[in-house]
Amino acid sequence: MNQHLNLESSAQSLHTMLDYVRWSVSRFNQAGLYFGHGTDNPWDEAVSLVLQVLHLPQNLPLQTGDQLFHSRLTLLEKQELFHLIQRRVEERIPVAYLTNQAWFCELPFFVDERVLIPRSPIGELIQNRFDAWLSFEPMSILDLCTGGGCIAVALAYAFENAQIDAVDISSEALDVAEININEHGLAERVFPIQSDLMTALVGQQYDLIVCNPPYVDAEDMGDLPAEFHHEPELALAAGLDGLDLVDDILRQAPEHLTEGGWLFVEVGNSEVHMPIKYPDLPITWVEFERGGSGVFAISKHDLVEYWRAVQL
Repeated sequence: MNQHLNLESSAQSLHTMLDYVRWSVSRFNQAGLYFGHGTDNPWDEAVSLVLQVLHLPQNLPLQTGDQLFHSRLTLLEKQELFHLIQRRVEERIPVAYLTNQAWFCELPFFVDERVLIPRSPIGELIQNRFDAWLSFEPMSILDLCTGGGCIAVALAYAFENAQIDAVDISSEALDVAEININEHGLAERVFPIQSDLMTALVGQQYDLIVCNPPYVDAEDMGDLPAEFHHEPELALAAGLDGLDLVDDILRQAPEHLTEGGWLFVEVGNSEVHMPIKYPDLPITWVEFERGGSGVFAISKHDLVEYWRAVQL
């Protein structure tokens, strides 16, 4: 009854897109929400939600946006917005899960609570075609721990002649990846494969391996805001130091990289543990122009030499 009254009151006093953006920002601030799944502030979060509900593009031209934001909403549009704003506030559900849509490398993707919401800085590397690292056009690429397939699909757009294997241990995540692969019309070049890291890829080699594995350490898992608890723990938690999977990745990669191939791995905040665990590993930390950190690169040659030295 109270929600009905609130909706009725809001419908009478809020009329335009801008009204609902402003009202949403106030509700978000009042509730102390966390923003980290595509936006980093309440205004952008509210704008994104309103545009998605109204089926409008996220990147409206400035003049068009100014005009549209003063347009009035229908009662049905108000009802849907009100319902989703209430859920964002009361249940702490990220907007991408409320609308089942997220963006990565300026591409739209279907997401739900079976997969992480894409936000990796690896997107910048993809859009730059790894130009600071690759001296050749990769023809075979592995997206390891693909989740919803966002990185794999973006790689297919960046390298139009490449074949991409999208690998994950989770069959539920691969179901979502298959949705995205098909929606982008890439079923003939991007292949979802269930595997525990590279164990099912016997005999396969790649010019480029990109991996965004679970990397949240135990301390950070304990401190995560409520919004992150809607994401699958399997895709986040990685033990005491956040590097539970990294050792296997580093050991398996040489066998699956072609000569001249490169491995890129995101470890996020667990970057601080890398020098302790691998003091002599000759990695290079990627510097991002648009923000982000915690991604390292290493060539097959350096990886082979590292393991050879470790075994001596």
